[in-house]
Amino acid sequence: MTESVIEVKNVQKHFREKSVLDGLNMTVEKGQTFAFLGRNGAGKTTTIKMLMGLLKPDNGSLSVLGVDPLVDPIQVRRSVGYLAEDQAMFGWMKVEQLIRFIAPFYPTWDHKLAQQYVNQFELPLRTKVKHLSKGQSVRLGLLLALAHRPELVILDDPALGLDPIMRRDFNRDLVTHMQAEGRTVLYSSHLLYEVEPVADVIAILHDGKIVRHAPTENLRAQVKRIMTNTDAIARVGSKLNILDGRVTAGEVAVTVDNADEAIELLNREEIGYRVIDLNLDEIFEAFVVGQKDIRFELPEVEPAVQSA
Repeated sequence: MTESVIEVKNVQKHFREKSVLDGLNMTVEKGQTFAFLGRNGAGKTTTIKMLMGLLKPDNGSLSVLGVDPLVDPIQVRRSVGYLAEDQAMFGWMKVEQLIRFIAPFYPTWDHKLAQQYVNQFELPLRTKVKHLSKGQSVRLGLLLALAHRPELVILDDPALGLDPIMRRDFNRDLVTHMQAEGRTVLYSSHLLYEVEPVADVIAILHDGKIVRHAPTENLRAQVKRIMTNTDAIARVGSKLNILDGRVTAGEVAVTVDNADEAIELLNREEIGYRVIDLNLDEIFEAFVVGQKDIRFELPEVEPAVQSA
C-alpha cells in the first residue's frame, strides 16, 4: 500500500479578484520524484508556499508528512528540504558561517553529510555568500536543503537562471543525491526537457486545477500526435479525446489523450493514419494551449492555385 507524503484537497486561493487555485487536488506518494508543471502564474509557487505554511488557503486542506502546515509550520519546515528559485540567504556571511548558523535549526542535521556536499559541490567555504556565482548559490541552497536528511524535498524552479551545463549538473545532483536515497521530491520547473528524464510522475496545473496526473511513461504512451485526413476526423473526431488539432493542406494533425483507444478506433473504422511520439514540452503545450475546437469544426482548405 502506497503512503502519501503530500495531500492537497479542494484548495482554493484568490488574490483580490484573481482566482489562482480553483479546487486543486493533488497527492504525492512516498519515494516519487513528482514534477509539478504549469505556465508562469499558474499557481505552482502559491501551492508550494501553502505546503510550507507560508500562505493560507482560502478553502480546502493540505497535509505534509501527516502535518497540517497551518497548524504546525515549524514542524513542516524542519522536516522538509526546501529550495526556492529566489532562495534568500544572508549575503554578508561566509559559506562556512551560514552552514554553522543553519545547522542548529534542524535536529537531524548531519555535519558529515554537509561536509560531503561541500566537497562534492566544490563550495568555497571562506567566500561570502553574496560573492557566489548563481551556480554556487544553487548548490549551497541544495546543501542547506539536504544536509538534515529530509524525507521530503521541495524544489521550486531551483535551476532557473543557470546555464545549460549548470542545469545538467544540477539534475545530475538531483538524481544522485535524492532518487538514489529514495527521497520524495516535488519538483516545479519551467525546464520541461530537463525534468523529463528525472520525473517519475507528471502533474500539469492549468486554470487552477490539475488537468493531467500520470506516471511519466504512461503520459508518453497515452499522449500522441496522429496524422490523418479531414474526412476521417469528420467521421470519428467526436469520439477522440483531442487536446490539440491543426489542418494543413488537407492533412490533420491531432494530439490525443488515451492514444491506444484512438488507434483502436481508427483501425476499426479502417482509417489510415500515422502516429508521432511527443516529448514533454509538446505534451504540456497540448494540455495548456491546445486548439481543441477541431473536434467540432474543420476549416475548409483552399485548393492549391494551378499555374498557367
